[in-house]
Amino acid sequence: MHPIAKLAKDTIESYIREGRVIEPEELTPEMMGRAGVFVSLHKFGELRGCIGTFEPARKTVAEEIISNAISSAIRDPRFPPVIPGELKDLEYSVDVLTMPEPIESKSELDPIRYGVIVESGGGKGLLLPDLEGVDTAEQQIDICRQKAWIDPDEPVKLYRFEVKRYK
Repeated sequence: MHPIAKLAKDTIESYIREGRVIEPEELTPEMMGRAGVFVSLHKFGELRGCIGTFEPARKTVAEEIISNAISSAIRDPRFPPVIPGELKDLEYSVDVLTMPEPIESKSELDPIRYGVIVESGGGKGLLLPDLEGVDTAEQQIDICRQKAWIDPDEPVKLYRFEVKRYK
């Protein structure tokens, strides 16, 4: 397991078992920078939690991982909080995002390479790249619209970003 994914795992296990927020012991170079980070949890191949930040909100990637790992385990509104008995069955994935860049049209998207952010008014939806069952830019945009409660015919601003995925 990559040290970045291990930090997410150690954070969640410590928090769920002891209610304690850990301090990272050793920061790898990737953990020292600043970036948006998403922490995804899967249980038996199914999504169990996913929370993240579009852009950096903390001083380091390590701090983003710790905060978002706890949130993905206990604050994802789609799921009940993780309980200690589930910890042995969880798989961890951490996506570190590049800064989103505005694009003019969906033709500049590639659902394998790029994640997408769709924005309209106060609504903003994000979808990570390279997700099973998401094969087209249209699907990415539709899912983002649904997440952000943006009507299908409402004009939107599009942004793309890349991720480095750690497992």
